[in-house]
Amino acid sequence: MSSRFLVTRLIDLAVVLFGVSIVVFLMIRLIPGDAVAIMLGANTEITPERIAELERRVGLDQPILIQYFNWFTGLFRGDLGTSIWTGRPVAAEIAANIWPTFELTFLSVLVGAGLSIPLGAFMAQARGKGAEVAVRIGAIAGLTIPSFWLGIVSIFLLSKLLPGFSALGYVPFTEDPLGNLQRMILPVIALSLPMLANLSRLVRSAMLDALGQDYIRTAKAKGASKRRLVYRHAMRNALIPFITSVGVATGYLLGGAIVVEQVFAIPGLGRLVLGAIAERNYPLVQATILVMTSAFVIVNFLVDLLYAVIDPRVSRR
Repeated sequence: MSSRFLVTRLIDLAVVLFGVSIVVFLMIRLIPGDAVAIMLGANTEITPERIAELERRVGLDQPILIQYFNWFTGLFRGDLGTSIWTGRPVAAEIAANIWPTFELTFLSVLVGAGLSIPLGAFMAQARGKGAEVAVRIGAIAGLTIPSFWLGIVSIFLLSKLLPGFSALGYVPFTEDPLGNLQRMILPVIALSLPMLANLSRLVRSAMLDALGQDYIRTAKAKGASKRRLVYRHAMRNALIPFITSVGVATGYLLGGAIVVEQVFAIPGLGRLVLGAIAERNYPLVQATILVMTSAFVIVNFLVDLLYAVIDPRVSRR
């Protein structure tokens, strides 16, 4: 990977993150209606004095360019604002809730992406056979089943089959590793199944395309085994579109984690942002969405770098 490619991608990352900060900053300010009145809520007496006080607390009494400048420069100091209702720094509230979401997303990517490679390779190797058709039908079914529905059904079935199995809530891994993994099994399955189904079909298609190339026929003519053709020669080229799709799928997992966390009562960023929206906690909503969006952008940046490592031709373009 060339240094020029790395510098170019870093510049692209900085530009995209800057654009993300602008979009997130303007998002609530462009909502129709009075944002301050919305934050005060319907159960509060809305008076000019209350509106002026809240505007002063969140900085909405200043020109919009000054507001953005103060907020943007605060990001570099780790200052994401102050929660309206608790008075705590927003960064502290996000830090207290980010690990469950990170763990859920990480484990879901690990399961979904990790299992999709051997599953896709199996479908390509066993093309046309009964086992391959059955797996492919299962993959299509996995794409059509919503994660929240699968989560609800799995909780119901588990309560009937294993009444003593703990499936709801969250226990930090450092406190109880077994309890943590036990409570993560069902959420990870519910969240990773659509990713597994989609990526396994992608790997299958990429493998079949690679297996039809001339270099595969040449290696076969030289006596290479079928296993070597599939896992040594074809797999490398099949991983290129796979890795790109993993980056995009991770972003969808972050969005899906919001719903799955609600189903399994996991206190992550999903529950935090939904609670902040319900409370009209404007600074917390703004900062949480920024963190989740930036995480998606950074993941895709890392995918670009990995793409260049697998295929060095990309960094020379």
